Amino acid sequence: MEVNNSQEGLNKQNKLSYNLSNPIVNYLTINSDVANQLSNLLAQRKESCEGIRINVKTRGCSGLSYTIEYAIIEKNITKFDDVVLCKNTKNENIKIFIDPKASMFLIGSEMIFKSDELSSGFDFINPNEKGRCGCGESFKV
Repeated sequence: MEVNNSQEGLNKQNKLSYNLSNPIVNYLTINSDVANQLSNLLAQRKESCEGIRINVKTRGCSGLSYTIEYAIIEKNITKFDDVVLCKNTKNENIKIFIDPKASMFLIGSEMIFKSDELSSGFDFINPNEKGRCGCGESFKV
């Protein structure tokens, strides 16, 4: 799976521009199942968005929790976000924006998609985690 990591900036017309030629840090590994699931979610969305945005919030039993939301230019994308580009099986680019406060918690992580009879969703295999709470909603580093 091709993944590019880079910082994102704003050009003079206040539109997003991406410099993907200089990878800085390998934040996230994304497999084709995840890329396809993200493509499906983005295709079903009626409102325009640039991709998804990953953050880490302080909450839960263990202290930190992953958040995933749609990345919207006027709402939650900042010029300081890092961008991970991946391709689905149709060779389409998917942009994943990473909040700069979450960057240090995600380095070397793998984003996965889990599905069973009762639930499905995205999760992270993170080598920086030192533990998770019993319900699996939060983690500590």
